[in-house]
Amino acid sequence: MSRVEPLRVANVSGYYGDRASAAREMLDGGPVDFLTGDYLAELTMLILWKTRQRRPDEGYARTFLGQMEGVLGTCLDRGVKVVANAGGLNPAGLAQQLEEVADKLGLKPKIAYIEGDDVSEQLGQWLADGLELRNMDSGRKLSDLESEPITANVYLGAWGIVEALRSGADVVICPRVTDASVVVGPAAWAFDWAREDWDALAGAVLAGHAIECGPQVCGGNYSFFQEIDDPVRPGFPLAEIHADGSSIITKHPGTPGQVSRGTVTAQLLYEIGSPAYLNPDVTAHFDSVTIDDLGDDRVSLSGQKGSPPPDTLKVCINYHGGFRNSYTCMLAGLDIEAKAQFAVDSVFTALGGREHFESTDVRLIRSDRADADRNDEATARLIITVKDQDAEAVGRRFAAAVNGIGLAIYPGNYNDIVSPQASEYGVMWPTLVPASLVTQRIVVAGEEPIELPCTPGEGSSGAAPPPRAPTSVRDWASVATQSAPLGLLFGARSGDKGGNANVGVWARSDEAYDWLAYFLTSERMQELLPETAELRIDRYELANLRALNFIVHDILGEGVAATTRPDAQAKSLGEFLRSRSAELPSVLLADARAGAAAGAR
Repeated sequence: MSRVEPLRVANVSGYYGDRASAAREMLDGGPVDFLTGDYLAELTMLILWKTRQRRPDEGYARTFLGQMEGVLGTCLDRGVKVVANAGGLNPAGLAQQLEEVADKLGLKPKIAYIEGDDVSEQLGQWLADGLELRNMDSGRKLSDLESEPITANVYLGAWGIVEALRSGADVVICPRVTDASVVVGPAAWAFDWAREDWDALAGAVLAGHAIECGPQVCGGNYSFFQEIDDPVRPGFPLAEIHADGSSIITKHPGTPGQVSRGTVTAQLLYEIGSPAYLNPDVTAHFDSVTIDDLGDDRVSLSGQKGSPPPDTLKVCINYHGGFRNSYTCMLAGLDIEAKAQFAVDSVFTALGGREHFESTDVRLIRSDRADADRNDEATARLIITVKDQDAEAVGRRFAAAVNGIGLAIYPGNYNDIVSPQASEYGVMWPTLVPASLVTQRIVVAGEEPIELPCTPGEGSSGAAPPPRAPTSVRDWASVATQSAPLGLLFGARSGDKGGNANVGVWARSDEAYDWLAYFLTSERMQELLPETAELRIDRYELANLRALNFIVHDILGEGVAATTRPDAQAKSLGEFLRSRSAELPSVLLADARAGAAAGAR
């Protein structure tokens, strides 16, 4: 179809378990054309698989049903359509459940669901045909894996959604599509875009990426949250999308939070890699977009460039990694290092040695401080984690051994309860397959499936922007400096990308970005974040956003579900970086302090 601009696309979920009232809030807060939701993190697919082992008819995001029960009638009355990836591992099952909800409400929506992302049954044939399905991080072949995959899902694109909408669907339930696709699909349908409208598609990807995490673009998880007048319980976002793919990111008037250049920049940097952001339908060049703060919680994204997508699709394979358990004990007062060693020696002596486990991990977290005024402020935390294929070894035997040393260990010991039940964990295996091997199936209102090949569009109506020259910087070497935390000048946002983490860092003025590009190299990142000293760090410049993006390889080991890192999704890594002190230019610190003082008046 072709419609009057703009298309108002609202987000009502940034993850499985997000605010249940968001759908009602977005309908009541002002006009919208679409409600969209992202329910599927990489970890969520494992969670849904575990749920389906207990309840085979499930495997989808149940919270979506609750949301729809409260708003479906309003959506139908107003012509508001719904597109969400809540289908997870069982989109057909969710569609059936939604039909039952609608029947109870006396409603007759046209419900569509999409399949074809589940390629678990094709893996064996692909391997036999010579596909190596190498891990995108480690380079290992899938055939080297001893465990059997338990899930395998392709990241589908937007054209199945477009087909469902063209068939008259009121609700489109998606499986594992890319996060932005639930926004790209409605825009491509509304404006009759062709598969080769690269620039427009790239704009929709940017808009989708901006709003996919819900209130995060409205001030949630924002470095400068103290500058927001009302940061608590921020509103959910809207993208007002135009026919050329440009958009305005905003929220309903009167809702808490803030939409600003800073909050949108932070979200655009979240969990990306190279500025050439690969999607199944287009390569969106994040270093080409112009970002303008229009005031009144309205930020414009325009001038974006897109180019053809790769001829491959990403596949998220999950396999059984084994079982794990942990012992967490507290160490207070003096001699923390010695007490920690005493605890480690006691635990592994009781267990017969570390060699009895597939892997072990010991982390001493020094949250204590000297001469503290409170007992808890003088306390550090020791975490000992064991992993093995034998659930009994890391379950009952581990718990019994640890519980048996309670009175024979360092002074002042107290600890968390150790469960006799081991936790099963999964490992993600990201890989690529030719897009030509994958076919989507769109089922609308129980009719015969529509088969849609995933082969990307062809043509040259869009082209990648020319490579940017290295950032031109002034001579900062002789500028007066002061030691201060980086966070006085720069914001950051970080997150997980498989076993890697991304850290986006942005400046709030052109001059500050000039210094940031000069100062913050990959090597300097390794100095500031000592745990990354032996890890590979890739660095990308996005001068249009006044930002740098870093990919820290292997910091999460085998991924979110398997890592023993306390912050399994690297959410706090950017804020840790901001806390690190460096020699900052005095002129920039003076400007920042003057700006803060003016804001306080």
